[in-house]
Amino acid sequence: MPDIFKALATVMAWILWICALIMGFSTFAMGIINGDLYGGGETTMVYPATFAAAGFYAVAAVVIMILRKKME
Repeated sequence: MPDIFKALATVMAWILWICALIMGFSTFAMGIINGDLYGGGETTMVYPATFAAAGFYAVAAVVIMILRKKME
């Protein structure tokens, strides 16, 4: 495999990983600020859906890094 594919896989994995962290932490922070996570009231499905998307991004980043290792 050409080296450019390894470089692109690394960049994509880092982008997905950083997006997962930003999405997860910002959703957690906004849930606390708005009082939706620890306020005792009803929680909308926005927070679990966003956490699930952040988890998917993190898992995709790990899969891309595993595939990158197999390219060597």
